[in-house]
Amino acid sequence: MSTRERSGCPISLSLELLGDRWTLLIIRDLVFAGKKHFREFLQSDEGISSRTLAERLQTLQDEGILTRSDDPSHGLKAIYRLTEAGIDLLPVLATLGAWGSKHRKSDDKLARIADELAAGGEPALERMKAALRAEHVV
Repeated sequence: MSTRERSGCPISLSLELLGDRWTLLIIRDLVFAGKKHFREFLQSDEGISSRTLAERLQTLQDEGILTRSDDPSHGLKAIYRLTEAGIDLLPVLATLGAWGSKHRKSDDKLARIADELAAGGEPALERMKAALRAEHVV
């Protein structure tokens, strides 16, 4: 993933970091699936390769979207957690989910989750952000 910035446009700057297929899916798995370990991300239905996953996780750490720490229960595992910047991506995920639910043929159960979050508006997003902070920001 290129980190060379093309302009000062906030959309362009965001896409420099988040514009590939895998990055937002990793964040999605942290937010909605509660995944925290490398192997858990590898087991996602989308089938990310271990090399791509390692690269994206490193970029997300370098950019301050998530942190990596040793898992105290298992010496060889690391735990990935969202930072405040990562938690602030929740509205982006919610909007993408609502759009996909409306305009793409999506799984009914997953579409319902996206629709409920979108229907709850700002209060629902803030409640979920608070829960994510309690779980991720240590």
